[in-house]
Amino acid sequence: MSARPYSLLGLWPIVNRWKYLVLGAVALAAVVSIVVALLLPNIFKSTAVFYPTNPQTTDPDRIVIEGGKLELSGRTEDIDRVITIGNSQPVAEYVIQKLRLHQHYKAGKPGEEMADQAALDEFSGNLNIVHTDRDAIELTFQDKDKHLAAQVANTLVSVIDSFNQQLTLENRRRVLGLYGTRYRFLQGEYDRTRKALLEGRRRYGIFGLEQQSRYLGMEIIKTETALRRAEAAGNRGEANELRRALYALTHADGGNVINLESYVQGTDSMTTLYARFNDLQSRLVGARSAYETAELAIKGRISSLYVVQKAYPAAKKSKPIRWLIVASSVLITFVLSVIVITLLELYRRNIGRPNPAQPAQHA
Repeated sequence: MSARPYSLLGLWPIVNRWKYLVLGAVALAAVVSIVVALLLPNIFKSTAVFYPTNPQTTDPDRIVIEGGKLELSGRTEDIDRVITIGNSQPVAEYVIQKLRLHQHYKAGKPGEEMADQAALDEFSGNLNIVHTDRDAIELTFQDKDKHLAAQVANTLVSVIDSFNQQLTLENRRRVLGLYGTRYRFLQGEYDRTRKALLEGRRRYGIFGLEQQSRYLGMEIIKTETALRRAEAAGNRGEANELRRALYALTHADGGNVINLESYVQGTDSMTTLYARFNDLQSRLVGARSAYETAELAIKGRISSLYVVQKAYPAAKKSKPIRWLIVASSVLITFVLSVIVITLLELYRRNIGRPNPAQPAQHA
């Protein structure tokens, strides 16, 4: 004899014979799932959306000196770096300690290995950071407390920004040290050159090369012209006074601080000192400006993230979906019940059917 075919319609008589058992199982599943669904806490989630900025445009040197502007970065390496920082254990531990989440998760005392691991596992399970199709980063945190969920999400964004800046902070400190060394060196050279310039002025009586050269030339020509006129007029007294004046203008021992002999002797030295002084002065101003800008880069940090949307407390829960839990439990229980009673029916029929291999016994 061929085996009897089975179909879904053929299951109805079986279900009908076992209907009270099936209804009992389904009713029990409905009651248990309703109780469980009502006991489950409401879970709220808060989401923050942000873009990483281009690291080069967050450099205060470029912003101050070149007048640059912050630019969003869509580079894969920048996005991956920020997501990696957000999922890292140091960031998680910092936020857990800062917001005292050990107590909230009832994980135990901070510092205990098991308690720390339990809090870390709970925190990591509630966090989700993804790269969206618009090259933004979406950070979502869920918790039973909707206000805490929003606080954790916003704190995470701030901590990620801080850790991201730390990657370049050490290099900026080195740059600040180099700028400081250069500034101090130029300041020392400037002071020495300035002192040498003052000594040269006192020694040679040169207080301004171009102006003093013009003054000496005019005075010597004027005095010598007056001397020739006095000699031509036979005015010996006036001529003698003019000779002394002319000598004082041309000789260092004539009594004049400003004289041609000292001017000629000190011209080369003073020209070099003036040129070096002016060069050092301009370089010192530039070095001081660069040092102050580098110091600004250390003290006044510029955010490396552009926050599009801050996290806010959710208006409604995200889970559990209680009706879905009850409906799925009832459906699964019904399917399993039908499978069990069908297997029982098959087992009974196989037990009650005679074995064709054995010959029939006749009375």
